[in-house]
Formats: sequence, structure tokens, C-alpha cells
Amino acid sequence: MFDYKRIFSLASDILAIPSPSGYTKDVIDFLVKLCEEQGFAYERMNNGSLVVSIKGETDYTVGLGAHVDTLGAMVCAINGDGTLKFDRIGGPVLPTYDGEYCEVITREGKKYTGTFLCKAQAAHVHKGSGTMERNTDTMIVRLDEIVHNKDDVKKLGICNGDYIALDPKTTVTPSGYIKSRFLDDKLSVAIIFELLKHLKEENITPKYNLKVIISTFEEVGFGSSYIPKIDEFLAVDMGCVGEHLEGSEEKVSICAKDSGGPYNYEMNTKLINIAKELKLDYAVDIFPYYSSDVTAALKAGHNIKGSLIGSGVAASHGMERTHLKGIINTFELVKGYVLK
Repeated sequence: MFDYKRIFSLASDILAIPSPSGYTKDVIDFLVKLCEEQGFAYERMNNGSLVVSIKGETDYTVGLGAHVDTLGAMVCAINGDGTLKFDRIGGPVLPTYDGEYCEVITREGKKYTGTFLCKAQAAHVHKGSGTMERNTDTMIVRLDEIVHNKDDVKKLGICNGDYIALDPKTTVTPSGYIKSRFLDDKLSVAIIFELLKHLKEENITPKYNLKVIISTFEEVGFGSSYIPKIDEFLAVDMGCVGEHLEGSEEKVSICAKDSGGPYNYEMNTKLINIAKELKLDYAVDIFPYYSSDVTAALKAGHNIKGSLIGSGVAASHGMERTHLKGIINTFELVKGYVLK
């Protein structure tokens, strides 16, 4: 029987590699090494994405998509007191950055630790420390270096345009939860790679040719605007959890519609039928504030069918969490999809 918990291990390894949108070479290198160890055919795209190809039983080609880029920040100015002004990468829930540890990565590859803080950071000094709005105008990054002015910071090699990566704080609990920043969407990357490894170990040939597309700019909207030739595209991302939604951390979510419009009706019907046949715990929901790699591909004009599924993730774009049960349901639905 397949040990689903090993997905935790792979996900933790991927989560530990900083990869805000545009700074993804290291994590792609890690995935390339996995491909080489497992003997998977792969190609690096000019846009930074990775495409893994698996031969199927028919000529019909299915794309499985997940993104390995994350939210983050970038230095946009050095303040006079030696702190950093930053701009966000993607759409984080910015108040959750307050108090988070981070790492500034220079063009020369030097790394300096720091902390995101509100300017009214001290309760004993600032009357509004608990009430000031948290946004890019009221927050800074405090470096863990002896710096008192702009010149001190510049001497470290830090400059505008340097990436700032957050500590994901990945934790696996005895009760089966994995909580971390950036489960969206590194967890799905781990699920897909473990599926490929499982198919190889069990000598299972998928029904269709597979193109696994690992995109690197999804969080900023254009991750899979270019994709290789495929017939249909299943994005394995995250399922939303919250008010008015049927999804939960223990389920796999099938998205009927998001901000880009409805997903392919026939594909979604097939996914629902597979979930029923396999007796999976699933939900069908609408995500009005969501967009996926399939959305990017469709907007770019690709002639494909598209759909979106994912393990239910609570507190998206903040301190995220899901459960092993949701991971299992997602793994089994993706497996059923490529075999039926």
C-alpha cells in the first residue's frame, strides 16, 4: 500500500527552498534532480517552468499543472534608519507578515535574516501598536545586522530589487495536519511528483500521455500563459475553505468556477464521477477570488479544456493548513483521472 505520509516529507523539502515568483531556479533544480533520479524525461522552459513528460497508452495528451512559486516580497527602498521598505509579491494577507522571520537574498547570493514589522512595533513606545493598519506603507523589514543608516545597508550588498523570502514554518502534527506558508501550491507539486514515483514503482502506465507543467509565475497571474501542446489541462492547486463553501481540509475540492469563469463542464463531470466511483470525500465549489494556471493558459489563447482541483487549504495566503485526509483524496482523484 502506498504510504501517503511520504508526501509530507517531499512537501517539507520543497517548502524549505525559497521560491517567490521570479526566484525559482533553486527549487526547479531540486525537482530536476528528482526527475533525473527517477528517470523522468523533462525540459526546462525559457520562462523558468519545468515540463515532465510521461508516455501513456493513447495519443491524447493531458496536462497536470502545479506551481512552485510562492508569495513573498522585494526590497523597493532602503530607509534612512537602515530598515527596508518592501513591495509585496503576489497577494498575501499582509497583516500575517507582521512579526514573521524572513531572509533577504542579494544579487551576489548573500543572505541576511530579518523580521517583518509594523512601524508601530513596540507596545511600550507606540500607542497604536495594536491598531495601526498593516500595509506596505506602515510596515518595514528589520535586518539582523548592525545597521543604522542607508549606507550601512548598502555596504552589505543589499539593494532595490532584492528578494525577501518568508520562513514557511512548516509543521506536521501528530493528528495529521501539515501547516505552513505556501502549501499553495508546493503541496500539490509534492502530490504530483509522488504520483509519478508511485506509477513508476508499480509499473503503471497512464491512459494518456502526461505533461506535468510546474509553473513559476502563477502567483503573479501568468504562470502557464505558455504551455506545450496538450488537449486538456488539470490544475492541481488548492481548494478554498471558508464561509458558504462545501470544501474542508479533509476533502478534495473540484472548482466549478473562479474569477476567470466556469471550468470545463465535461471535465468537471468526469472528475465528480471518478470521485464518486472511488468513494472519495470531495466537494464542488465556486471560488470567486481565485485564479489558476488553467485561467492563464485559457487567457493566452490555448485551445484546451481546463479544470481545477486541490486539497482543501485553510487560511489561504496566510498561515495555511490542510490534513492528510485531504491530501489522500486529492492524490487518489489525480491518480484516477490519469488512469480512466
